Amino acid sequence: MTIHQVDFVGSFPSDTKCPQDERPEYAFIGRSNVGKSSLINFLTGRKNIAHTSNKPGKTQLLNYYLVNQSWYLVDLPGYGYAKISKIKRKEWEKMIQNYLVRRDNLQCAFVLIDANIPPQKIDVEFINWLGEMAVPFVLVYTKTDRLKPEQIAPNIEAIRAELLQYWETLPEQFITSAVNKIGDDDILNFIAGVNDRIGHG
Repeated sequence: MTIHQVDFVGSFPSDTKCPQDERPEYAFIGRSNVGKSSLINFLTGRKNIAHTSNKPGKTQLLNYYLVNQSWYLVDLPGYGYAKISKIKRKEWEKMIQNYLVRRDNLQCAFVLIDANIPPQKIDVEFINWLGEMAVPFVLVYTKTDRLKPEQIAPNIEAIRAELLQYWETLPEQFITSAVNKIGDDDILNFIAGVNDRIGHG
């Protein structure tokens, strides 16, 4: 898939306020500071369509981007961000959960995992929750440029091993680097394949 056009549609406080057309949606989510904005910019070929920040917690709403006039990329708030009030965190969690569970147009959630660190309990819990709620998802390993390949591979295997304690098989997985420009074609081709399958090619 080649991306010709990306339009920011808006930021929405709940799933009920989101666009009501029939276009398929693909949500991107991960632990705060996992490199989500950098990956979205890389995928869309735009420098600042998603605002990167060293300060986690910048994304606070459901951010919609219309790609090629045919499908939505939805940027969800990161989870596990500690420097907000418990009330605010609960609001975020409810907003995210309602979107993921109730949004009929959602085709797949892309769960971003930092490939540089050991398996994180919060990632495992979130992925298991997606399974319990029957939300379709894939895994995206980010920031793979920060370590040598021989260091990254054991990290990814450790993450997979941890998840396989709960899952018989794992969904499709993508290895990415926004810095080294790795993985965008694989993700976009996956999305194109889903769109073709549901008649939105």
